[in-house]
Amino acid sequence: MDLDVQTDILEANDAVAAENRRRFDAAGLLVINLMSSPGSGKTTLLEKMAAALAGQLRIGVIEGDIATSRDADRLTAVGVPAVQISTGSSCHLNADMISNALSSLDLNALDVLFVENVGNLVCPAEFEIGEHYKVTLLSTTEGDEKPLKYPAMFHVCSAMVVNKLDLMPYTNFNLNEATANALSINPRLAVFPLSCTTGEGLDAWISWVTSRLDETRKRQK
Repeated sequence: MDLDVQTDILEANDAVAAENRRRFDAAGLLVINLMSSPGSGKTTLLEKMAAALAGQLRIGVIEGDIATSRDADRLTAVGVPAVQISTGSSCHLNADMISNALSSLDLNALDVLFVENVGNLVCPAEFEIGEHYKVTLLSTTEGDEKPLKYPAMFHVCSAMVVNKLDLMPYTNFNLNEATANALSINPRLAVFPLSCTTGEGLDAWISWVTSRLDETRKRQK
């Protein structure tokens, strides 16, 4: 019975996610679902991208947190249209939450919409929201074994950003080991080591995003 209930929940969610995708495609929009454990640097990465892409790409953000609007406020302060979803006790965003948030954004005024999911390496991987790509962040202040401990997250993602390279000398994090572990789960995973503090590696990540936008718009025509 528990399995039937879970199946019903996921099927209902997927139906709304499909409708979300239709809305995104109609607007010529690329949507990326950013997922990670808490504190990996998702919001900082978005702030850095907003500065780097100013005048080139129009980005918007849907922020998911259990409480507070601090992350959305940070992005609004740097000129990024941002909508906060406070989930209360829920450890992930679902398609219905995203659908409700879309009324607060002008999708036609955006090129890329990032969904910063609730900090969690388990639940967000299970719920489609209509995104075109899923991306996970792993920071050097976490363990390089994370992909092996949370394989579902790394399996469903198209890219992994390894953030906080500037802190790696002060940790026992092994970048090669983390990359190998992630690729053992998902050999097609694109890997982007970078530092939001120094800017190292940021250009390669942004190039990947802009390439995905071009590819997505070709499919949308």
